[in-house]
Amino acid sequence: MEMVSVGKKVPNFEMEVYDPKTRSFGKVSLEDFIRERRWLVLFFYPADFTFVCPTELADLAEHYEELTQLGVEVISVSTDTKYVHLAWHQSEKLLENVTYPMGADPTGKIARMFGVYDEDTGLALRGTFIINPDGVLVGSEVNFYNVGRNAEELVRKMKANVYLMSHPDEACPAKWEPGRKTLKPSEEIVGRVHEALG
Repeated sequence: MEMVSVGKKVPNFEMEVYDPKTRSFGKVSLEDFIRERRWLVLFFYPADFTFVCPTELADLAEHYEELTQLGVEVISVSTDTKYVHLAWHQSEKLLENVTYPMGADPTGKIARMFGVYDEDTGLALRGTFIINPDGVLVGSEVNFYNVGRNAEELVRKMKANVYLMSHPDEACPAKWEPGRKTLKPSEEIVGRVHEALG
């Protein structure tokens, strides 16, 4: 399977999930989110019942409501099965506020599609992927096993991406937050970005 690149359409995929909200198993596909015109964040992590992973999922849970208000669905994904997700969610106190779906990718097919499958371990690296409502990959971040992510930065990136979807002629500078000045790329601001932001 060909690895998807930023700026390209993501091939449709389907995966089983454990849904902590309903305490039930289900299936999701990328086509569902495109049809509903929703953003999708895939949050890959190495494995259930490990060390850094529950801290990341708990941090993400703290920002989940803010993300859903932006029209985003989040799915955490590992190579564990849906059954292991259920058992981990029930036993790990850090996951008590996790209500987003937990995706199961036991064959590593989806992790391979996004280039985060580690053939040596059978686990996924820490990868965060943002897919827009057209099914295009617009954001990609990959960390090694030992460095956890910060969900606040994901929220900031999502606000910028949502804004730019409806303002395609603009660009968001570093640390951009809603209400701050954006850039309108043109020959007039080449070498004069300081003035354009002033």
